[in-house]
Amino acid sequence: MKKFISLLSALIVFGVFNLYAPPGDPGGDPGAGDPPVGAPIDGGAVVLLIAGAAYGIKKYKDKNHTKEDI
Repeated sequence: MKKFISLLSALIVFGVFNLYAPPGDPGGDPGAGDPPVGAPIDGGAVVLLIAGAAYGIKKYKDKNHTKEDI
């Protein structure tokens, strides 16, 4: 139990030191001139939207179909 408490105490102490560490240098040239690029939203998002809509329609039809069978 003593080893466990010692290990836990060491982890907490080093974790606190890590929280208060200064941030690192971002690097790169500050005057590069290119604006930051956002996340690319392309055909993949459209495919996911179509798949989600198809799944929703299927679930809706299955739900209505089971009500008629009862």
